[in-house]
Amino acid sequence: MQGTIIENLSGKKLSVLVLLLVLGQIVSFLVGGLVAPPPSNSQNILGTACLDQRNANGTAPGIDKWIYSRPAGKCNVIDPHEITEQVFPIVYTFQMPTPYNKQVFDYSRWQHSLIGVLQVDMMYHSHIVVPPTTKLTFDARLAYRNKGDPEDAWKHYASSVIERNLDCAIDNLHEEYNYNCSILSLFELGSLYHDYYLLNIRLPNDPRKNVNQDLGHVTDLWLTVINQNGGFTKVWVSLKTIFFPITLLILCWYWRRIHMLSRSPALLEYMLLGLGCSLSLLNLPLEYLTLAFDMPFMLLLEDVRQGIFYAMLLSFWLVFAGEHLMVQEGDQKNSLKCYWRHLSAVGVGCLSLLFFDMCERGVQLRNPFYSIWVTNIGAKMALSFIILAGVSAGIYLLFLTYMIWKVFINISAKRAVLPSMSSARRLHYEGVIYRFKFLMVATLLCASLTVIGFILGQVAEGQWKWDQDIELEMTSAFFTGVYGMWNIYTIALLCLYAPSHKQWPVEPSENSVSEEIEFSRLPTEPNEMLSLTAFTRKTAID
Repeated sequence: MQGTIIENLSGKKLSVLVLLLVLGQIVSFLVGGLVAPPPSNSQNILGTACLDQRNANGTAPGIDKWIYSRPAGKCNVIDPHEITEQVFPIVYTFQMPTPYNKQVFDYSRWQHSLIGVLQVDMMYHSHIVVPPTTKLTFDARLAYRNKGDPEDAWKHYASSVIERNLDCAIDNLHEEYNYNCSILSLFELGSLYHDYYLLNIRLPNDPRKNVNQDLGHVTDLWLTVINQNGGFTKVWVSLKTIFFPITLLILCWYWRRIHMLSRSPALLEYMLLGLGCSLSLLNLPLEYLTLAFDMPFMLLLEDVRQGIFYAMLLSFWLVFAGEHLMVQEGDQKNSLKCYWRHLSAVGVGCLSLLFFDMCERGVQLRNPFYSIWVTNIGAKMALSFIILAGVSAGIYLLFLTYMIWKVFINISAKRAVLPSMSSARRLHYEGVIYRFKFLMVATLLCASLTVIGFILGQVAEGQWKWDQDIELEMTSAFFTGVYGMWNIYTIALLCLYAPSHKQWPVEPSENSVSEEIEFSRLPTEPNEMLSLTAFTRKTAID
């Protein structure tokens, strides 16, 4: 009888394979912990208040000119602390990145993306009434220039008149104390293709349109920019560069072995093929293209690729566990029809996250100042999506744990028939059961770390937007470790569940004839993949 490599591989060879995979997993963690810097970096920039060159109507010459503080000469610096009321001809200018120790820095294309959030400093005055929630209107304009360009050659990147809801509160009602105001999501760039960026922010004041009429005495604007560390991106892309050809070669080898069989592929083999293809798509190091081309859609593309992998991985685990619990008969056996409820739930969850992502980053391709968090309804809906995704991931993990527990109970109950078998067949099944249980425990561990990584990733991405005091430390070792785990786990499945060309022997005995008759009653369609699958279904069929 033929089976898979996990059934026929000798203990010594299996130990060597497992040892190599464990070493690969350890290296993945160590690379993130010892080589890679933190995944992201943040920088606080105090806006320089300059006298605007516009007239009161905003249409005078100079409207298309950019105001900047470095080098000097294009900004007439004023002190907004001395102004008791917000006036129109003030423009706050931010140049990114800022110098450090009198050394001028520039952004690198390895730094991947840039997120900007705004903090408003508002001074308390007894004669100015500031409501708890104020609709704040910005006139924001973003420009860029590159190395070698003249220092005044700023080019337009994006501009928009945006509205944000500013929540402010104060504990001490004393003159010239600052309010405690919420942070505001300002912009998100999907790529850092240029070297320098300039942001001009105006706070228009129009009584006729009731624009910024409830705004108090704004003194300073602080911009916090968050970008991915270039060193972390290099480590991340290096891992992709290593894993991509390895996974692709093993996937081709696996599918070649499947086609060498006389039967058609089984459901689990198709699912494993889909998992390998989705992982290869995730491993494809497209980040190299961002070094030569401006690809602002890269963040959205990465979310789509990761979403496809999540959908395939979650679906595979359900089928993988369910194939050893199957008691269905007829056409439904070994078919996705048996799992339509489970897979529908996974599909709806993934499509919901895709819809949410398209509403956020899809629109940001046209307007980087857009954010779904700008309104109370949008913020509540976005936060609800994140909470629902985290709860759904936790429920999925509990359900998968329950399915694996049922598999263990099912196999343990059917081990009672092993003593009646010949010694060769008994030893074969005992070895397969131990290996299968170890693989199921590894599956549960992989699922747990995947769910934890998904939840922490969602929280880390949203903590700058929903303005909650969440102390979250995301280390590079966790990112690289989980990513390496996905690859090592999939590679292990492709290697161990590939068809084997060996025959496991049957020791002659007086019970061998009756055993062959007994096993001839098992399903013999060409979709049988494992002898263990047949073994777990034997009692149900009898």
